[in-house]
Amino acid sequence: MTPPRAGRANGPGPVEFVAMMAMMFATIAFSIDAMLPALHTIGGELVPEDRNEAQLIITTFILGMGLGTFISGPLSDTFGRKPVIVAGAAIYIASAALAWASSSLELILAARLIQGIGAAGPRIVTLAIIRDLYSGREMARLMSFVMIVFTLVPALAPLLGAAIMAAGGWRSIFVSFAVFSAISTLWVMLRLPEPLPRDMRRPFMPGALISAIAEVFSHASVRISILVQALCYGMLFSMLSSVQQVYEISFGRGDSFPAWFGVCAIIAGTSSFLNATLVMRLGMRFLVTTMLAIQIALSCGMIAVLLSGLGGDALFYLFFAWQVGIFYHVGLTIGNLNAMAMEPLGHVAGMAASAIGAASTVLSVLLAVPVGLAFDGTPLPLAIGIEVMAVIAFALMLVLRRLERY
Repeated sequence: MTPPRAGRANGPGPVEFVAMMAMMFATIAFSIDAMLPALHTIGGELVPEDRNEAQLIITTFILGMGLGTFISGPLSDTFGRKPVIVAGAAIYIASAALAWASSSLELILAARLIQGIGAAGPRIVTLAIIRDLYSGREMARLMSFVMIVFTLVPALAPLLGAAIMAAGGWRSIFVSFAVFSAISTLWVMLRLPEPLPRDMRRPFMPGALISAIAEVFSHASVRISILVQALCYGMLFSMLSSVQQVYEISFGRGDSFPAWFGVCAIIAGTSSFLNATLVMRLGMRFLVTTMLAIQIALSCGMIAVLLSGLGGDALFYLFFAWQVGIFYHVGLTIGNLNAMAMEPLGHVAGMAASAIGAASTVLSVLLAVPVGLAFDGTPLPLAIGIEVMAVIAFALMLVLRRLERY
């Protein structure tokens, strides 16, 4: 497994390359999931009158990441992969320092928005580097190895966040973000030769970017796929922004939250393998539509249980099973929806990927924020919000199927 242009004496070997790319990609998961154990404490310290507002620390980061996705890919095509990684890391580390020093939630939210913009560099450029150096089955094989490593991060991040917070307070989590980013960036700078030679770079042309975005949204099938992807992300981000509060307030299990979240992430991590097995036999559209129908049934069942008055351990275990279902659902929908959106856009693939990723991420945050802010001490608003999103997404998939018949 030797990449075409990375087989130089001073370049990383295959195992090191996989670890390097996985660490860069894991910046996103670590930045989100390590914060979860700290939200209740941050809310109590900075906004005691409404602790619920602390969950915006998650969604503002995701919003910034979505905004940064629009330009990270095109900029790396112009200036090279490594300069954009370094610039993104510099923004990420500086904003982590700002969040560490902030004395109000508003300042932390501003810092997290900027941090998300910086994190978009590693997120997008890592994929571009893999595409630069590998192709075909070798690329698919390497991505599988990267994703295996990557799936461990959501499982471990809340435990790491809780341990860091116990040792140095919630502000020390922002220090860990800066250290993580500095190590991964330094690793890339020292060990990876620039993957994109100067003669293969393209000038940054705003007109071309605008044209590519217009091309993306000119296809009805692409628009629907983006909307469904945004709704699926919206379900995930709604769960992420509220889940710590549900464990802490609804069930009194805040101390054990990182462990339960880790178990959920490990189980959900197998969904990508199942999708790889099923998608060739059943097709992308069938899998997405089926998973949305299942999610409608599961969320409806969760609402019924919550309204029935059931409590105690039985309710908690049912909630945990539903939580696993939300995370598992993402592994069987997002990748397929992204591939569906890209189908008619091969001629503008790079810019299309940035536009699709940015649009779906930004829209998903707009969906998730009101659901998170509706938290009333019970999981009911979360269950209703996810049910509504699942129903709308399922209806859009039926519209897409009807369009493809004509």
